Amino acid sequence: MTTSVTAPARRTRSGPGAKGAALSVVAWLAGLLFVLPLLWMTLTSFHSEADAATNPPSLAASLTLDSYRDFFGVAGGASPWPALINSTMASVVSTVLTLVLALPAAYALSIRPVRKWTDVLFFFLSTKMLPAVAGLLPIYLFAKDTGLLDNIWALIVLYTSMNLPIAVWMMQSFLSEVPVAIIEAAQIDGARLPTVLGRVVAPIALPGIAATALICFIFSWNELMFARVLTGVVAQTAPVFLTSFITSQGLFLAKVCAASLVVSLPVLAAGFAAQDKLVQGLSLGAVK
Repeated sequence: MTTSVTAPARRTRSGPGAKGAALSVVAWLAGLLFVLPLLWMTLTSFHSEADAATNPPSLAASLTLDSYRDFFGVAGGASPWPALINSTMASVVSTVLTLVLALPAAYALSIRPVRKWTDVLFFFLSTKMLPAVAGLLPIYLFAKDTGLLDNIWALIVLYTSMNLPIAVWMMQSFLSEVPVAIIEAAQIDGARLPTVLGRVVAPIALPGIAATALICFIFSWNELMFARVLTGVVAQTAPVFLTSFITSQGLFLAKVCAASLVVSLPVLAAGFAAQDKLVQGLSLGAVK
């Protein structure tokens, strides 16, 4: 008696190529969806006001640099350079101060955790739950009584305090990935806390620190409400200067697009320069 052996059925599966291609298409579509407004704003900034205001807008309209000349004051308008310098100073200085204060705080909450460190983290995060407009009047009155209105240092201190909770929260998760054995070895060799933070912890957690710095810089650069209320002419920032192009008289769509693009360039440049550190930093702690 012979028995017939049937060959096992071949499993058919959809390889990762089809799934990967579909995900790539979705990712490209999502990227184009986010980039399209920026591209449209860039194109509109090179049109004349009459062409920019047409409905539907014309893609084949002639290109011109008149909006950029008006923005940079070539035609006799206000110069944007003081506002751009103020924004750069407020964003950079406040970001540096935030990192200097957040690094030892995150070290105490992650590598050398204090008692009830989770409650401390929640307290830091709870300070961001209050709407910013709720503290606008007290801050304005304090700045008025202390003579800090239209002072760039008032914005620096304010931006530092606003970004500090987020920086501590982010850096705590980043520093928790630093091996404790390396820190203990440095302490055995006689390294004190400032040396440990500057020469041991900071180089290891550099991607996380870069990601935190980029986010703090973006938050400070884009802040408008407090800068609008607390500054006037001397300490005017770039977002406040940008609002001066929005008026009820005439057509200024192309000029607004040109101003928006110029004001957005520092953030875009910082994000592009630190994109590798940003990806590494945001992925820290994702895999245990």
